[in-house]
Amino acid sequence: MLDVSFLPSLPLHDIERASQLILHAYGVPSPNTSSDELRRSQQELFNIQKLPEAWGLVIPLLNHQDENVQFFGAHTAQVKIARDWATFPQEHAEPLRDLLVQLTSHSVNVRKSKVILRKLFVSLASLALKLVPQHPTRWPDWILHCVTSLSGNGASAEYILDFLSIVAEEVDTADLMGPSKSRMQQSMNDAIPLVIQAIRTSIESPVNVASSHELSSALKCFQSWLSILPTSEFSPLIPAVITLLNPELDTTFVAASDTLQEIMSKSPLSDGSGTRILTEPLLLWLHLTGTNIVDSAVQSGYTDDVSYSLCKLLAALGDHSASHLAANIASSASVTLLPSSIPGGVSPADLNKTKGQLCQTFLRLLLAYTGFPGFYGVDEDVSEMTLGFWYMLQEALWNNDFYFPDGGETQASEQSEMGDQSGVAKALYVQLVQVLKRKITWPSSGHNWSKDQIDKFVVYRRDVGDILINAYYIIRDDMVVYFVNDVVDRLASRSREQTQGWEDIEATLHCISSIQEALDYEKTPRIELLFSSQTLNRLPATGNIRIRRTMLGLIGAYASWFAVSSRSTPSKTELLMSTISFIVQALPDQMLSLQAASALRNICDANRTALAPQIGAFAELHAGLAQIPDSEKSKVMESIASVVQALPPLDAIPTIEVIVGPILSRIFSVLQSQNMVSAGARDICVLQLETLTGIAKGLTRISAFGDGLSDEEPGDDKEIQSIEAARQDPRMVQLRESILNAVRGCVDIFRDAEIAQELNDLVKSITSLPSDATLITLPAPPLLEIVCFALQRQPTASWLTLAGILINQLSPPPPMPIRGKNSEKEEQRAKARRESEEQAKLVVAGVLPVLLNSSLLVFAAPGGMENNPDIVQEFFLCLDRVAQDFTGNFYTLPTGALGALMQCTIRALTLQERYSLVAACTFLSTFIHRSYVHATLASYREQFIATYGRAIMQAILSGLAGQAPRSVTQNLIEMLSTMLTRCLQESQVWLKEVLFDQNFTSSRATLEDKERFMKSITGSRSLKKTREAAQQFTLVARGLEGTSFGYASVSM
Repeated sequence: MLDVSFLPSLPLHDIERASQLILHAYGVPSPNTSSDELRRSQQELFNIQKLPEAWGLVIPLLNHQDENVQFFGAHTAQVKIARDWATFPQEHAEPLRDLLVQLTSHSVNVRKSKVILRKLFVSLASLALKLVPQHPTRWPDWILHCVTSLSGNGASAEYILDFLSIVAEEVDTADLMGPSKSRMQQSMNDAIPLVIQAIRTSIESPVNVASSHELSSALKCFQSWLSILPTSEFSPLIPAVITLLNPELDTTFVAASDTLQEIMSKSPLSDGSGTRILTEPLLLWLHLTGTNIVDSAVQSGYTDDVSYSLCKLLAALGDHSASHLAANIASSASVTLLPSSIPGGVSPADLNKTKGQLCQTFLRLLLAYTGFPGFYGVDEDVSEMTLGFWYMLQEALWNNDFYFPDGGETQASEQSEMGDQSGVAKALYVQLVQVLKRKITWPSSGHNWSKDQIDKFVVYRRDVGDILINAYYIIRDDMVVYFVNDVVDRLASRSREQTQGWEDIEATLHCISSIQEALDYEKTPRIELLFSSQTLNRLPATGNIRIRRTMLGLIGAYASWFAVSSRSTPSKTELLMSTISFIVQALPDQMLSLQAASALRNICDANRTALAPQIGAFAELHAGLAQIPDSEKSKVMESIASVVQALPPLDAIPTIEVIVGPILSRIFSVLQSQNMVSAGARDICVLQLETLTGIAKGLTRISAFGDGLSDEEPGDDKEIQSIEAARQDPRMVQLRESILNAVRGCVDIFRDAEIAQELNDLVKSITSLPSDATLITLPAPPLLEIVCFALQRQPTASWLTLAGILINQLSPPPPMPIRGKNSEKEEQRAKARRESEEQAKLVVAGVLPVLLNSSLLVFAAPGGMENNPDIVQEFFLCLDRVAQDFTGNFYTLPTGALGALMQCTIRALTLQERYSLVAACTFLSTFIHRSYVHATLASYREQFIATYGRAIMQAILSGLAGQAPRSVTQNLIEMLSTMLTRCLQESQVWLKEVLFDQNFTSSRATLEDKERFMKSITGSRSLKKTREAAQQFTLVARGLEGTSFGYASVSM
């Protein structure tokens, strides 16, 4: 008789009520039942499960005639053990253990469904995780105990193997640490002989004796235990698994294949070891049996379960054994398998193979799947699985000294056995390139693919492009020559007026574009043929969007090639201009304008100096701007501006006036019109601001001359002086003033988010550090004034971001000291810098109160901080920027402003939104640190610490104890370290007052835990130990001590 006296006894009507709810919520759906009713029933069941009396539901529900109710009974047992174990009387743990084992065994005996048995198996494992790790253990030999009970009640090998699988899965994902984890692992190790015997008995039995279900369970069990089993235990089973790769038995083949894949990816052999017990036996099987499967699949163009699984097996073997395949790709050495690793049914004659033969058979089969007939994503879905191997093989070939950049050679004896590695590898990758080019070729028009199929094929083409780079590293320049010749030859045989049949050329152009990043432009041959007028003029000028789009993408990718001198093409000006003409022809086309504008921008940006003498040619492009779609005008103007930037600064002034003037006129026209608020007026301003932003980006130099981090060169200094002289030209002064007025007018008139975003982008592009200034770069102070106006009207995160950027520009990094003895110039620079710093402080003194007032008004409203996390985050990031260089400005704020800011900051330390809290921590740490750096702030910081120190400490400790999200623990610990570093004596007092205050945040930490924590951090002189003590206190206070989840969550 089962002892159930310790379980709550429930009235019959309560059990019937629970059963009715289960049938209503999870039984056969009724058309009259609404979704709200179902949710209510499910919620009521959930609430019932949480009750202590729910333990008494397990047996009655398991005995119910309906399987849905039985399942809920088993599920209740699992849930109560996992979630409510702390409230279960521990003196009844053993009776519960025995009861659950007997209930499970009885359920197996009466043939309950597998889904119910699985829940019961999980319940047993969950209970074991509670009892086994205790010391002394409360469930010795628990796996043997369960298996013995199951077997004694008539459980077949299939059920026992299912139980063992679940055991391994549950223990593997259990949240255990330290001794508990060790004891649990030891219990698993103790069961290894039992597990191995169970698996061996099933997989080595004749197939007609062991059912397919039993074999599947055995192989699944094998997979589940792989991370636990030592190699010496599971490696003798590998030949039997390989023998199960019988294509006549689909289910068994797939299960065996999955097991071998798991062995190669998740077992101790996953590092590529096990050549003689795993790799070579599998290669032999592929040579003898796998070939027929692959050839049949390729011939039929169809992958059934077996051939699909074989493709996965090939890919897994390739990833596992890439080094072996690379080393033996042409080896003449004979294969010598261990007698114990020879799969059943293999004759001695079959073993008479060289390593090179087996490796090449494997490569042929994998290549067959890579080039599987049909289009990926439409006709087949296996080719993509093989792509990663070709990267692995290329890396392995290099690691096996296939590539000798310095002309090194291997020893003759080694070379004779290794064979012609280089020749075989190159021939292989040449075939691969030909196959991949065919696979990425689009079908002719009229294919009627869905959007999803097209998108999938586009992604596939991109992935193939990555693999072509690996092929290039093997084939080198021959690959480029092959592609270029293919394009030239095909174009020579056709007319640009032909509307069909461009797919092959487009595929080759895509291949050339994909390998661009791997090429050495100075040495790569024949690239110039792609950009000659003969080639470009043979491409279609109208229609045929895809090939023209691909060519434009190729031009953009190779933009920097024109700027590199090469032996074959010393001057590229003619090629450059013919390429730009090709781009300009495509600009008015709505379907090509994006690619054309992007290509033009890349070309002009990379070839500024070469194009500057041709600036007149761009006047026609500027004149025809109206024909270009609005969405791309900014890129075109950026392209023109980048060429203008290469002109001498004074010579660039008229051109800049020509391209900027009409934009400003259009903006002022809109601002002064009577219909300012219309959508059309707003759209016009958005377009003009976007175009102006493009010009500002284009005028930015490619490399900074004086970045403050290196010594100035005479040429750099001269260039900066010439730019400054041009900036003082009255025309440029007037133009910059007009740009400021345009920005001010847009901010004044428009309030929508799109205009604000465009203004943000413009200000970011048109401002810079002094050493990077362009002719239209605007100073930060007047822009800050405009930003402050916008913030007072409507505080947003974007305006605060902009304020931080502009404040940063007020304090550029100091330049490196001048080399030599030019002390006079050094003194002049130092004086100028001091004057600039004083001016910056005055600017910040006017800006900071506005930042605080506008933002704090938002935060003061009910839910203001919680409902505006983006504003909170950017607010504190902006203040952090102020604190780094203008710390003193906080102490000279109007009366009450600093207090309001600190109250807001301390409140922010209690927020649940991570990024807001982190930003607040960062600002406060910076502010405190910088306050202690400047001696002149001593009196201010003493008053500050005395006023707000304890409140800051309380917020930090409350957050560590559980008030703040776990993900910000490290930030709070850093804050605590800041306090202990900068004001140790005061912090020691506050720690004691806060931790032992009766109103301190409720947590799992006891008085002893608090004492230990306080002594650890106050007695430590090491920041590392302080952080460790704080982290340990956090785990204890949150009840996460001893769990891997807790450690991970506070260590992020």
